[in-house]
Amino acid sequence: METPRRSGASPAVLLVGASAIAVLVFILILAIRGSDLAVQLEHVWSSFFPPVATTDQGARIHDLYTFVFIIAAVIFLFVEGLIVVAVVRYRRKPGQTDLPPQIHGNNTLEIVWTVVPTIIVAVMFFFSWQTLNSVDAATTGAGDVRIRAVAARFQWSFEYLSDDGQQVLFEQLAPEMTVPAGETVHLTLRSKDVIHAFYVPQFLFKRDVIPGKENAFDFTVDAGYAGQSFHGQCAELCGPEHWAMQFTVKALSPADYQTWLQQQIEQAKASPSPAASPSGAPAASASPGASAGPGASTPPSGTTLELTAKNIAYDQSSLEAPAGAGFTIHFTNDDAGTPHNVAIKDASGQEVFKGEIFSGPGERAYAVPALPAGTYQFVCSVHPNMTGTLTVK
Repeated sequence: METPRRSGASPAVLLVGASAIAVLVFILILAIRGSDLAVQLEHVWSSFFPPVATTDQGARIHDLYTFVFIIAAVIFLFVEGLIVVAVVRYRRKPGQTDLPPQIHGNNTLEIVWTVVPTIIVAVMFFFSWQTLNSVDAATTGAGDVRIRAVAARFQWSFEYLSDDGQQVLFEQLAPEMTVPAGETVHLTLRSKDVIHAFYVPQFLFKRDVIPGKENAFDFTVDAGYAGQSFHGQCAELCGPEHWAMQFTVKALSPADYQTWLQQQIEQAKASPSPAASPSGAPAASASPGASAGPGASTPPSGTTLELTAKNIAYDQSSLEAPAGAGFTIHFTNDDAGTPHNVAIKDASGQEVFKGEIFSGPGERAYAVPALPAGTYQFVCSVHPNMTGTLTVK
């Protein structure tokens, strides 16, 4: 029985038609730019790509991603186009009962679909290997900034090291790492307990923090990002309070960074860490590490507020204090090995008081100077998620 002839447009015509439709759709999208639909389409398109890289190393990762994405997109469109052509061109017509001619043992096709994917994979492997090796580099040179990030359940601390990396100049317990933009930072990672991970989305890079092993890598924040901050977090499930292990990377201009660095070094030399109070015995006076704004010399009144930190949270969400008179916050840290403190910010977000950061278990009596009437926020400098409202009236 003779196989019925296929009818309809040729594959070339179908591909041209599909391309024309795609161009028309693209023109339509351009015509309605500014509308909600255009915004949504742009949002969908941007979701295919990682965040904008803010470091030199991140830019290389972004370029590698774009390169691989283009290859994948071309392959996807090619394969889907062939599927559409096959469905339209070779669909069964009424009255057709026989299968179309089948292809068996075509050596040319076998060679093509073996060699071409092999070449594509080899090219992607070469560029990936080259890029990842350059990003993983951890070489130190003269003038490089050396910082050690220390992870412990459930907080980050940052140690600023001397030029030879042997001496700790000072330790920044607040979850913020300050770096100079445009200069190479040599970052080492250390864990005190379990596996953590150092991850800043806008760096397009993640590195595990493993107990007993010190990992390291270099990064350079682009000079144009001076004055900006980037969110970071632990990206390895490390326990029930994993969500609290967040931090910020703040980029300053080289001149501002040097000014800030010298201030921190001088402050560390002038105010050595005091010995912790015995558990159950509150400190008799304000902690040496406490700082406050104007009026810091005002002695506290007899008002004492009780506040406790437990499981990376304050036991109270609101406190009240008298206006125009100093008061005391008796702060208990019940989280063993975890540093906390109490800082107070006004409505504009400016810090008007900062109590000493110390690891639990322990207690401190913070002497807070007189504050004007108003609503304030009290917060842990190490764990910004720990907040509450202080009403002064």
